[in-house]
Formats: sequence, C-alpha cells, structure tokens
Amino acid sequence: MRISAINHSCSFTQQKQTSKNDNNPISKTGEKAKLTKAAFVAGLGLGAKLLFEVLDGEFVVDTLGDQAEKIVNKQHKNATKNKKLLLALGAWAGLVMAFIGGFAMLYTIFKAPNINYNGNVNALKKGKDMDVYIKGNKVEKELYTQMNEKAQNANKEEKAKLKEQYMQMKTAKNQIPDFVK
Repeated sequence: MRISAINHSCSFTQQKQTSKNDNNPISKTGEKAKLTKAAFVAGLGLGAKLLFEVLDGEFVVDTLGDQAEKIVNKQHKNATKNKKLLLALGAWAGLVMAFIGGFAMLYTIFKAPNINYNGNVNALKKGKDMDVYIKGNKVEKELYTQMNEKAQNANKEEKAKLKEQYMQMKTAKNQIPDFVK
C-alpha cells in the first residue's frame, strides 16, 4: 500500500479578514500617536503645575537659580561674569525643562495601557465610519455614472424623471463622518 502526500490543505481561517480598504486613512498607530501626544502635553501641564506646587513656599526662580549657578560655577570656573550669567540662565531653563519633561514622560508611560486600549477602540470606530463613508461614495459615484449614461439617450420624459432622481440623490448625499470635521 502506498500513501501519497495531501495536495490540498484545509484552513480554518476567518473568511472575512480585515484587509486594507480603499484608501481608508484611519490607522491604529495614528490614533495611538494622537493619544500619546495628548497625554504628553497633559503631562507637561501637570509637571509645570507640580513644579510650582512643590516649591510653593520658596520662590521657584531663586531656588532653581541657585542650583543653576552651582552648575555653572562647577563647569565653567574661568568664564566672564556676563558669560556666567547667560550660562546660569540656560542652566535654569534646562533644569525647569528637565523636571517638566521628565514628569511628562512618566505621565505618558503611566497612561500607556490606556492609550493602547483607547487607540485600538478609536481606530475601530473611526475605521468603520470611514469604510461606510468610502463605500457610500463609491455607490453614489456609480449611481451618478448610470444616471449620466441614461441621460445621454433619454427623451424629455425620461430626462425629467432623471432630474427628479438627481435632486433626490443630492438631498440624500453621503454625510462626512463627525470626527473628520
């Protein structure tokens, strides 16, 4: 008895896989990027507020100014007075931005699971809405094409009826999804 190889395979994959629809601009990475940017900006705001709350009893400029002068004096011992002043101003701004930026990064990392989930959900919702809009536009375009072809060889009565249908199509035009506006 001889056993031969199987020539065909049976796959139990899902019949309707998500494929790239015709020019659908909605993507998961784009939605996640928007949410990440929003979380980072919110973190910047919270970091600035926290910096001023932490140093509530003391004046922020003085406290950070003293630290900036220590950094400049340690790094640039032989610099002139004006150069030290400019370097201290830059060091002060660097300290402020480092604190605020670091807090914004921590806040964004803390929000990462939420961003991932909401990005997927938003992409799914918006993707479905955009798919409906794109398919509606295709159908509308096809109907206009068919009406145009009929109008080429139509008599007056048929043209009047086509004009009425055209006006109905214009009033029932495919609406743009809310999130695009």
